[in-house]
Amino acid sequence: MKSCLKALALFSTTILFAQAQHPQQLKDVDFKTIDAYLTFDVSQKQVTGKVTYTFEVSSKPDTIYIDAHNMQFKDVKVNGKKKTGWAASASALKLFKGYKKGKNTVEFTYTAQPKQTLYFVRFDCPECNNTATTGPNGIGDSDVQIWTQGQGKYTSHWLPSFDDVNEKVIFNLSIGYEKGYEVMANGVLKSKSVQGNLQKWEYQMDKPMSSYLAMLTIGQFEHQSQTAATGTPLEFWYRPEDASKFGPTYRDSKRIFDFLEREIGVNYPWRIYRQVPVLDFLYAGMENTTSTIFSEDFVVDETGFNDRSYINVNAHELAHQWFGDLITAESGTHHWLQEGFATYFALLAEQELYGNDHFNYQLYEMAERLQQAAKTDTIPVMNEKASTLSFYQKGAWAVHVLREGIGHDVFKTAIKNYLEKYAYKNVNTDEFLAEINKVSSYDTASFKKRWLESPGFEVAEAIELLSKNQFMQLYLKLGELSDKRFEDKKPVFMQVLQSDQFYPVKQEVIFQTAKVPFADKAELVRYAMNTGDIKLRQAVARTVTTIPAEFEKEYITLLNDDSYITREVALNVLCRRFPERQGEFLDKGIHWIGFNDKNLRILWLTLAYAAKYYHPEKKADFYGELLQYASPRYESSVRQNALANLLYIGKADPIVWQNLLNATLHHKWQFVKFGKDNIRKLLKKEGYRTLFETMLPQLPEAEKKKLEQLLGEK
Repeated sequence: MKSCLKALALFSTTILFAQAQHPQQLKDVDFKTIDAYLTFDVSQKQVTGKVTYTFEVSSKPDTIYIDAHNMQFKDVKVNGKKKTGWAASASALKLFKGYKKGKNTVEFTYTAQPKQTLYFVRFDCPECNNTATTGPNGIGDSDVQIWTQGQGKYTSHWLPSFDDVNEKVIFNLSIGYEKGYEVMANGVLKSKSVQGNLQKWEYQMDKPMSSYLAMLTIGQFEHQSQTAATGTPLEFWYRPEDASKFGPTYRDSKRIFDFLEREIGVNYPWRIYRQVPVLDFLYAGMENTTSTIFSEDFVVDETGFNDRSYINVNAHELAHQWFGDLITAESGTHHWLQEGFATYFALLAEQELYGNDHFNYQLYEMAERLQQAAKTDTIPVMNEKASTLSFYQKGAWAVHVLREGIGHDVFKTAIKNYLEKYAYKNVNTDEFLAEINKVSSYDTASFKKRWLESPGFEVAEAIELLSKNQFMQLYLKLGELSDKRFEDKKPVFMQVLQSDQFYPVKQEVIFQTAKVPFADKAELVRYAMNTGDIKLRQAVARTVTTIPAEFEKEYITLLNDDSYITREVALNVLCRRFPERQGEFLDKGIHWIGFNDKNLRILWLTLAYAAKYYHPEKKADFYGELLQYASPRYESSVRQNALANLLYIGKADPIVWQNLLNATLHHKWQFVKFGKDNIRKLLKKEGYRTLFETMLPQLPEAEKKKLEQLLGEK
């Protein structure tokens, strides 16, 4: 299979399943409910909570543990009595006495300043036209979001809870925060009241879940509501300044919800479903029970939707409400039961929206990635150390093989039985396969060995399944032509372009002509351009990078396409190919912004600054705007984009370096890595080490410490 053209998107982080530190506790003690009231000091990045747990003891252990990282406790009461034995370590609240066989309660107050899992995100956001005022939480109102990301990092950093996914509890969270904000947590909003300077939101669940699925978000949001076919309320949240992007962002959301209920065969297992985008989220999305949090990067306008939509992430996180939230893998070894199924059912939702050819092409692209990765990745799916690619995409392929092997209707019956039998419980692979065995004679032992317990990727089996689709037959045959002479395959290429085939097969035609002289391929290229198809025109933008005079006018029209990616590619190519005409091209893009990461604006500023004769009197303004986007006033995606371009410009600028240093303090690990990697590169250049050392005395303490660490590396 040919090399993949599309990058892997991470939907939610790979969960780092906690090893059961106290396995006996799961047998002896069963925590039932948590009622918690939480307030926040934003200026100190601190959470304070008053918590009550109910639990049942079947056999009295010496110690009962509640996971709690770096928290301070007071007023601890077991069964209403304050004089009881307890202690707090760096990782847990430990109860020694006061509990009895049967029903018990423990109450306490705690404070924490979480280093992870609960994030306080602040932006000045000069474009938002918000008026910052200081309220009881100690910070300007208009630029604050608070949100959680428990999977892989554990909720016990902000709420005393349980790192072991096998301890399932009914969560009832209440939050006190300033008026003018919206607060979301798991479950149904039971009441909203005023308590002094604070608004109080009370959320309630009625079914248990693992602690990593607990969530909250606080911010300035608005929402629109719909109702699913079976009656579930659906809430779609957004920032007020994103109101015009609501339609493209949440397109087909209700249709996806209704389809998954029908396809899975089990009604949505919770009482409400809401979705909320937040700034600087760590991953694409997270399937918290009843309430998905996702990245602001997927909030798009109509043009952005053509390049990057929320559809797949939307369906993936919703599928998790069954596969992960309703039933939860008992350990990392069985994590594919969550991510593989969510990935596959998201593809089925896309099949419902976009058809069989799209569905099979997505499976093909996964197969390409998996075949390539198999050259170095030797860890099978059923291993807690398996890669994200294996859990998600090889897991999805395993589900596909199984569904095709036993038949769609039989598979649906098995899934329904499986979900109903293990609802609100933990599961493993053998329990799932046992449900397959009850309705089918399919050889699950061989399947398990091939797809779950063995490294590598079953290429022949995958191609056999893909080849059942006529579009894929043609696509695979085209791939076999890649080494043939262009003259021999040109008639076939034209026939494909003139057909009504799904667009990837037409893109493949254009990609195979990338190194062909323009004069030889002109007929094909012009035909592709004249179709008006955004995807085909984008393929031309990427492959025709040496533009002959007779094609200039046609290529320039790419700057008008409803695609931010096409415009970015075309503007770059044109300014490089025709430096004497840069002003003409830059004038066309003077008001472009692009995606939320400002890809077009930042590219435009970079090219405008570098263009020798383009508004020389404004060079300082262009550069200054880039510096502004690189500052902590913006999301990390904007900052990283701006910093990458400033580094390309290459000025010896301490402001750029300090912004790189500031990136190393960010909560988003991808941005931290970007900052560190680029500082290391600069330190290897002659003279830069000295320049960085001269910055040390003027730096804030945290940045100074980071730079000293980087300077000290060998």
